Amino acid sequence: MTVALPASLLLVGAGKMGGAMLDGWLKIGLPPARITVIDPYPSPAMQALADKGLTLNPALADLAPQAVLVLAVKPQMLDEAAPQLDRLIGADSVILSILAGKTITDIKERLPAARAIVRAMPNLPASIGRGVTAAVGSSGLTVAQRDLAQALLSGVGSVEWLDDESLIDAVTAISGSGPAYVFHLAECLAEAGRTLGLPADVAVRLARATVSGAGELLHQSDLAAGTLRENVTSKGGTTAAALEVLMAADGLQPLILRTAQAAKRRAAELSG
Repeated sequence: MTVALPASLLLVGAGKMGGAMLDGWLKIGLPPARITVIDPYPSPAMQALADKGLTLNPALADLAPQAVLVLAVKPQMLDEAAPQLDRLIGADSVILSILAGKTITDIKERLPAARAIVRAMPNLPASIGRGVTAAVGSSGLTVAQRDLAQALLSGVGSVEWLDDESLIDAVTAISGSGPAYVFHLAECLAEAGRTLGLPADVAVRLARATVSGAGELLHQSDLAAGTLRENVTSKGGTTAAALEVLMAADGLQPLILRTAQAAKRRAAELSG
């Protein structure tokens, strides 16, 4: 089923994530003329889009209610922005929030006119169209409004819908923060290569290519990650020797679990 893109969309905050999502919406066919952006420090690319019809930093008092209002500012800025935004919410408006730590209840309290709210947690690969977003909708969200949110979120990658908002903290720990874990793995591989005698620049290139190549193989393959691991592991070989260390009782699995638990705890603290 083809879902019509919104007649109007207001993006409040066009930083790294907001800007990445905007790029995705343009690529799936949302005309610049339907988009309004509020950002105190617009990038040159944003300025260029204004020449193509995008409305940049108008007076909010001059705007009509919006079909979609996207909250992508820093969470601590919501209180300041909310009074001006509430009047831009119509009876059928969808509020799409990517504000870390701000619950659906938090948003309803600050935007009393909001009836349909989607709380989403995208991640950094959204900037290249390969992100993954977990989303949860408020009780007032209709099927059509959820489909509209799906269309917008899928413009920057895959989407997973949750039934329980409390799981957002776990999502933050896995996919939200997860890219940083992978980048650190590349750093650690490069440092190991340097320690083993490789020139530093060679070690960095090998590590980057290994991590990105393995990730792309995982992306393209229908096989489970465990099966791919087994396929590259010869009995008694070098990979098997390495995996004995990684898969030991004190190896990578408990370390990653502690890592994710720390991120989840911090997400809960920020929510509070």
